Amino acid sequence: MALTTHFVISCEHGGNRIPTQYRHLFHGFEVLLYSHRGYDRGALRMARDLAQLLHASLFVSTTSRLLIDLNRSIGHPQLFSDATKNTSTTIRREILVRYYLPYRNQVEQTIAEVINRKNRQVIHISSHSFTPVLDGEVRHADIGLLYDPSRLGERNLCYRWQACLKAKGPDLTIRRNYPYAGKADGLTTYLRRQFPEEAYWGIELEINQKHVANGRQHWQALRHLVLQTLHDVVG
Repeated sequence: MALTTHFVISCEHGGNRIPTQYRHLFHGFEVLLYSHRGYDRGALRMARDLAQLLHASLFVSTTSRLLIDLNRSIGHPQLFSDATKNTSTTIRREILVRYYLPYRNQVEQTIAEVINRKNRQVIHISSHSFTPVLDGEVRHADIGLLYDPSRLGERNLCYRWQACLKAKGPDLTIRRNYPYAGKADGLTTYLRRQFPEEAYWGIELEINQKHVANGRQHWQALRHLVLQTLHDVVG
């Protein structure tokens, strides 16, 4: 019997909000909150568009990754930023319990509930964006599709999505597992360890932030291309 596919869309770095009780920790770090280190510009808009297209479950956070990074595992050296890593154990635990665990647990629980229904599969797309230049190095991609190459379903989906994007956007550079490795630490990597390959596919969508900054019409056209091509490969 064929599996029924359910889509889950998430956005871990959708905003740069700092809750009032922690704002004093960010004196001297205010500029970073509005940079690529504070949030993924455009990722929230893309996530909402994807969820609407796919009638998907949507999970977003608008709290800055500089408070705590929802796309990092507990124990990862970048889970807390320079503004929060040297705070007391009590404060770090409080941030973890208030902001990190509820988000991560809700995503995982929703996926588990879907998979536990008979003949259900989840395709999870985690929406991100990346800065065009990092540490003086230009990133040579417009769109990146991140996945685990050992998981055939993820790999095939990204190959087909890349081919469709190239066909309909020939001027764009579409790369797989760039600018990051799909198996690097992240929410999708964690979830792959919780669910079998036949039940869960996790893809990180990475869009170059230069497209978000290149004017409303340009950014809207790029989002439309992403949506149209994804619909073509999963529809």
